[in-house]
Amino acid sequence: MESCLVYMTAGSRDEALSIGRALVAERLAACINVLGPMTSVYEWQGETHEDAEVAFLAKTRRDLVPRLAERVQALHSYDCACVVAMPIMDGHPPFLTWIGDQTAEAPAPSAAEPDG
Repeated sequence: MESCLVYMTAGSRDEALSIGRALVAERLAACINVLGPMTSVYEWQGETHEDAEVAFLAKTRRDLVPRLAERVQALHSYDCACVVAMPIMDGHPPFLTWIGDQTAEAPAPSAAEPDG
């Protein structure tokens, strides 16, 4: 399993948290870290902008990045959401295993387990 970090930006902390909660609930990410406010300077549609944004990171599996990016774009207020994946080259093996476990399909409840 290849793990990666996905860097994303949002227009507000609330939007980043909302997207992050969905990604974790849908098992597209093991964890989301919402970072502090920042200022982004960029050109969009021929104009230079300087806007407040919030960066957030997802820890996930490389094979989930296309689905994660599609979901982020569907939930995002931006026309062109920033979603950039970077490979995790190495790390604490139990943590990397945890990323895989958290992003695996949820097991179906067995007959012996209560539904509640």
